[in-house]
Amino acid sequence: MKDKFGFRDAAAFVGRYWLQVRWLLGGAFFTMALATLCDVFLPLFAGRLIDALADVALSERGAQIGAAYAALAAFIGISLGFYVFREVSYRFWIPLATITMRRIVCDAFYRVQRFSADWQANAFAGATVRKISRGMWAYDEFADTIYIGFLPAAIVLVGVTANLMVHWLLMGVFVLVASITYVAVSIALASRYVAPANVVMNKSDSAMGAAMADAVTCNAAVKSFGAEVREDSRFFDVADRWRRLARRAWSREINSGTVLSAMSLLLQAGLLVLALWYWSKGLATAGDVTFVMTSYFVVHGYLREIGHHVRNMQKAINEIEDLVGFEKQDIGVADRADAKPLAADQGAIAFDGVTFRYGNQQQPIYADFSLQIAAGERVALVGPSGSGKSTFVKLVQRLYDVDAGRILIDGQNVAEATQESLRRAIALVPQDPALFHRSLAENIAYARPEASQAEIEAAARRAHAHDFIARLPQGYETLVGERGVKLSGGERQRVALARAFLADAPILILDEATSSLDSITETQIQEAIEELMEGRTTIVIAHRLSTVRSVDRILVFRDGAIVEQGSQAELLARQDGHFKKLHAMQVQGLVLDGS
Repeated sequence: MKDKFGFRDAAAFVGRYWLQVRWLLGGAFFTMALATLCDVFLPLFAGRLIDALADVALSERGAQIGAAYAALAAFIGISLGFYVFREVSYRFWIPLATITMRRIVCDAFYRVQRFSADWQANAFAGATVRKISRGMWAYDEFADTIYIGFLPAAIVLVGVTANLMVHWLLMGVFVLVASITYVAVSIALASRYVAPANVVMNKSDSAMGAAMADAVTCNAAVKSFGAEVREDSRFFDVADRWRRLARRAWSREINSGTVLSAMSLLLQAGLLVLALWYWSKGLATAGDVTFVMTSYFVVHGYLREIGHHVRNMQKAINEIEDLVGFEKQDIGVADRADAKPLAADQGAIAFDGVTFRYGNQQQPIYADFSLQIAAGERVALVGPSGSGKSTFVKLVQRLYDVDAGRILIDGQNVAEATQESLRRAIALVPQDPALFHRSLAENIAYARPEASQAEIEAAARRAHAHDFIARLPQGYETLVGERGVKLSGGERQRVALARAFLADAPILILDEATSSLDSITETQIQEAIEELMEGRTTIVIAHRLSTVRSVDRILVFRDGAIVEQGSQAELLARQDGHFKKLHAMQVQGLVLDGS
């Protein structure tokens, strides 16, 4: 994203959405322009009405009454036209606003969902949600400022100035110069005085949302350490910083308004002095003075709001910046233009000369790494933290693109397949399953949304989840809470296993899938896992080496390379082997870290 962000960037962003609904945009702006032109001509007929009524003897009123009624009819007609055109304009503007806001928030959600795993790891969920929602409403403020603020104000200033110049050149020039000065000062105050304070306040606002989300999502940890007061203190400090910055930003807005109010009073005084001077010279009638005064009130009504509109515009630009940033942010891992669905039914995996490093690392995790995993083979990945086990699985899922080489599934390059089809070919049971705050049935069916209730229940039975679900008052319709907090660790794990059963994918990845289960439950579902692995290519990320007895091959990773491989018996038989040392450490009671 560019360091300098301004009106042009925001206008280009909004314009791309407006062009998708041109007829609504054109209708809204055209009818608003007609309504505003009614405001421009209203003072003219007000002056004519006064001239028709002023200084007319009683005997001459009959001759003037027609002119008076004509001026009155025009005055009423123009006033009515203003309201009619404005009401019609709103009928265009409301659907335009709702359609555009929906598209903006959906597009932002679409992109955020597809940003790379690195981006997701470095972003606060709470701050991201706040940026999207705040940006959506910032569009509303930006668009309303143009539509209700700048467009009518520009028409009024040009129209009234032209009207005055036709009658009195000096007065028209005065209004033109004063108006331009007023607008220039408004823009300068908003962009150079108010905006910098708003930018800092918005960052503090995002930080406050992120801090709140961080504490709320980790409330279980807060409670387990009795750290409520500590978290209160941490959040209160963040909120207090926001208070100080908000007070400074809002004070600057008030100061800016005071300066603009003083300028408006000078415009009023100057305009009325000129009108009285023309009247004293016999160059203006009472109606002309009324015309000038009414014109001032119209101009003042719009000028008075200009400063407010400029501040709103600058605030909206600051807040919409995050959405523009999302639009310009590289997705990272994207489907190629010619990507095709992956046709995987066997599940054979091959790493062919793969080189890969994370963006923040100088040395690659893998350098010219090659490996073949046969279809239906059960493979365990073991090794110390940082050895490349989890990276292996992430690359199979194409959460990252490799720097060199290829990863093949059933002979097809995963980089040339659609990501959706690739990941539907892989069933993942993570160590700490994340569930949606939806029903248990929806969570299990997330692997296959079209599954019937009978299929969902069958998968739950195979994962030994049906019994605990059936005991719940609402059964499969029970909401599990954010990230599944209403369930125990073992229950969440069984739901994740049920998902995997239902997915029926040719490749299965188990990240210590029974780690959250008690020994009795683990024994019960180990048979189910054996059944799940049957006929599938299975990758087991093993933190506890006791879980790898039933695999066909164990791959021992170290510094991004496979230093040993073989069955458990073969590896334990090797003197001074890496696996044997790791196994001995765990037997002695040490816990192997996961990476």
